[in-house]
Amino acid sequence: MTRPSGVEERPEAGGLNRDVVVRVDRRTNRALLVVVPVVILLCLGILSSLNILPRLHNPFGERIIDRSQPVLLQSIQDLSRYEAASGNFQVVVDLERDAKFLPDFVRGQRTLFVGVGSVDAYVDFSRIGRDGVTVSGDGNRADLRLPHAQLERAALDTKNSYVFAQRQGLLNRIGAFFSSNPNSQQQVYALAQAKIEQAAQDTALTARAEQNTRTMLEGMLRSLGFREVTVQFAGQP
Repeated sequence: MTRPSGVEERPEAGGLNRDVVVRVDRRTNRALLVVVPVVILLCLGILSSLNILPRLHNPFGERIIDRSQPVLLQSIQDLSRYEAASGNFQVVVDLERDAKFLPDFVRGQRTLFVGVGSVDAYVDFSRIGRDGVTVSGDGNRADLRLPHAQLERAALDTKNSYVFAQRQGLLNRIGAFFSSNPNSQQQVYALAQAKIEQAAQDTALTARAEQNTRTMLEGMLRSLGFREVTVQFAGQP
């Protein structure tokens, strides 16, 4: 009769009784303890991916709770502006802070920030004077004198603006670890906004706004029955 592996018989004196000794391979048990859970997890993953089992939610998953207060309307302003043109801009801000008598790797910070924003050009119709609109006696001619177009403040697109790279010294890293400094990021945003506004002044954005305003008014007044329409821009914005 064949004996199973790991089983050993020890005959006693006289050959009457036998002790059966079973040897258990500990390495086999350790392998099973590792392989069996892996196989179970793989099976669960395959069944879940095939939508056979319901998806398992992470019990330690992060959730977002919005406890913001209701929006408060502070004021309403009547607008008499015609938004005639808009320019889209992008600027790379390279802002560096150094400390005297200390190397950059000890105390210093350099930030590369990509700012994306837009500037609108408008014509303020509320600034039209009394002699700003002249109509001929026969009603066939209209003359308009409008103020020059102006530029709005740059609107920074926070969704598409981002910090491209940042280098901090040892002391700056320690300070950022123990305290937050929102003014540092706010300064980069303000600098990007100022540069975009300056760039808008150097473009033909206001000229495009005046041309678009002229085209709009000429088409509207001609549709009202005026045969001749002239639009001029004069005076300080």
